[in-house]
Amino acid sequence: MTACAIEAAARDTAAARTGTTGTEPESAARPGITVTADGTYAARLAGTGEALFAERWTLDGPEPYAVPLPMDQPEEPEADVLPMADGRVLIRRRVAGRHTFSLLYPTGPGTGERLLGGLESARLTLVPPSPDGVCVYALTPGEASTGIWRVAGGAFGPEHVADVPGHCSGGVWLDRTGRMLALDRRPPGGGPVKAVAVDLERGGEVTPLLQITQDSHDRLLLADPDSGLLVIRSDAPGPGQGRLGWGVLGSLLPVRFPPCLWLPDAVLTPFAVQPGQVLTPESCAVALRIDGAAGSWLGVWRPSARRLHQLAAPEGWLAGGGVVSREGVLQLPYTTGAVPCGVARMDASDVLLPAAAAAPAQMERAGGEPCDGVGSPVVCRPVPLQQAPLTDQSAGG
Repeated sequence: MTACAIEAAARDTAAARTGTTGTEPESAARPGITVTADGTYAARLAGTGEALFAERWTLDGPEPYAVPLPMDQPEEPEADVLPMADGRVLIRRRVAGRHTFSLLYPTGPGTGERLLGGLESARLTLVPPSPDGVCVYALTPGEASTGIWRVAGGAFGPEHVADVPGHCSGGVWLDRTGRMLALDRRPPGGGPVKAVAVDLERGGEVTPLLQITQDSHDRLLLADPDSGLLVIRSDAPGPGQGRLGWGVLGSLLPVRFPPCLWLPDAVLTPFAVQPGQVLTPESCAVALRIDGAAGSWLGVWRPSARRLHQLAAPEGWLAGGGVVSREGVLQLPYTTGAVPCGVARMDASDVLLPAAAAAPAQMERAGGEPCDGVGSPVVCRPVPLQQAPLTDQSAGG
């Protein structure tokens, strides 16, 4: 299906779509597979119908391979699985009103399980895999505050780390150590959602991270510690417009909202960024999941290229899962009847043009339609990222 056909199909059912405004649901569609921060392991719920089980994928070898981790009883569809750096898989289950946590691992023909305990909470969400590969964190939002719990990697099961005033969701890591966590927070008593930085080594010390306008909803979707690139979703450009924008951690420059990242009839969600681009955020390739009426497909974008490239996803892509290598190669896990565990590799450098080669008048919107250049982006207030305590504070205690 061509990009034009994809956009046309999405537009046909635009009136029935929800969740594309600045007040969209706080959690995007769940990815089909979750990958560790270093890209070595992945985990998903596999199986069909009610016969579900955890499955671990190994991605750093010559060929990917999957190891099923079935238990005596099938897993519920609502269960969450997260891969660990040592090859074990954390699973969260809901049992009799409690959230329980276990580590699963292969033991010859069977599956071993280490019980980690549980928590009582009306709501609980897991934070994406920590960069250290050892700890797993969970959020328990309440009426006035949100608890942060270390549910794996501690000494005695779930450990309470901090309480953050307000209702928090999301979760993006801002460093390579698993210390600084960005959350999307709605303040106590209501108000617009703003991303904040939480220092897990300072008792959950909270620092403002995004403040584009006073009334805008500003959520952080992705961060790259190497380059400082941030990808956000905000309705600052206009009410009812959940626009994707980008900024730089610690910069005084305003957030930019490229026109090419605005698809009125689809939802764009970044899921991977090219690492290793130290101090050059404009050069980072960003992989995006695009959800529209025609299904899910791929987008690839780089700030300096100023255009969004829409690509057909490989057959059986576990939508929203994947990594980008330092060389700019997309690695996308997929499963089909013929290939139950596969990784499709796509060289992003083949579709991302250098900035000098893209004349502003020739840049394309989704579907191949011309769009305006971004030489004059929407300018709101600068992002006060310089206020976030992201420098090394070890000397200060």
